[in-house]
Amino acid sequence: MKVDDFSARPALGVGLKITAILLFTCMSAIIKSLADEVPAGESVFFRSFFAIPVILIWLAQRGKLKSGLKTKNPMGHVWRGLFGTTAMGLTFTGLGLLPLPEVTAIGFATPIFTVILAAVLLGEQIRLIRVTAVAIGLVGVMIILWPRFSSIGTMEQTATIGALLILMATMVRSLVQIHIRQLVQNEDTAAIVFYFSVTASVLALFTLPFGWVMPDLQTFGLLVLAGLIGGVAQILITSAYRFGSASMLAPYDYTSMLFAILLGYIFFAELPTMMMLAGAALVISAGALVIWRERQLGMERGKARSVTDPKA
Repeated sequence: MKVDDFSARPALGVGLKITAILLFTCMSAIIKSLADEVPAGESVFFRSFFAIPVILIWLAQRGKLKSGLKTKNPMGHVWRGLFGTTAMGLTFTGLGLLPLPEVTAIGFATPIFTVILAAVLLGEQIRLIRVTAVAIGLVGVMIILWPRFSSIGTMEQTATIGALLILMATMVRSLVQIHIRQLVQNEDTAAIVFYFSVTASVLALFTLPFGWVMPDLQTFGLLVLAGLIGGVAQILITSAYRFGSASMLAPYDYTSMLFAILLGYIFFAELPTMMMLAGAALVISAGALVIWRERQLGMERGKARSVTDPKA
């Protein structure tokens, strides 16, 4: 996405963003439904590989099949792929161990960890408002995780492992955010989206010796569907930032909680606990405060947000 691509059509931007979030949540539900049968590395491969044709068709329709894939920083894409694939693998593993709403709630901590990493790695100054947001967010995360920590040594220990995996994925995803902030300075959004899918597909193949399975026809179809949905969702979320500003669209990320609760109940008979909802409310409040503060400071990060897959 180039700066001169921006066209202020906020209603369209919001619609695209919400649709993308719904599709990403549906993709997560599919991966979760297959977690007992399909290893996470195999799911990462299908999610990434079958997104590639969707992205190529999108680029061809926009007339950017050649120009959009040019890169000045190939190693930057390799590192983006390594970080993003790690986060995706951890997330897909955690999806098999935790309720969908809980995975979503922990993931909301990404902006909080991004603020911390930006201070450590980029030297950004963190003043009172963002310090407060970080503190509130971390308290919220601890509230969400507390029941899992207190279950160590019981039959719920697998859920504890799942919570730790999702927390690690959230931290790695924050590192992805930081890396993309640097990458978008010289790289086209289309290139970042495309080369992530390519590198993630290649990296996922390294997990082949660790227990991939031959899926039956139904499982294969669902895995392909997850990849296609992920590709469409990525295009929609990228396109949304052509029609609305980052600060305006960012809060709609939190609609994923509503979708996760709905899909978790319908397909997995999962209901969020009051403690999880309370913690999620604090994390969401902290994230919203970070977004508001960035808007006040004029930090335009739309290009970085537009290529950040919520599940990668």
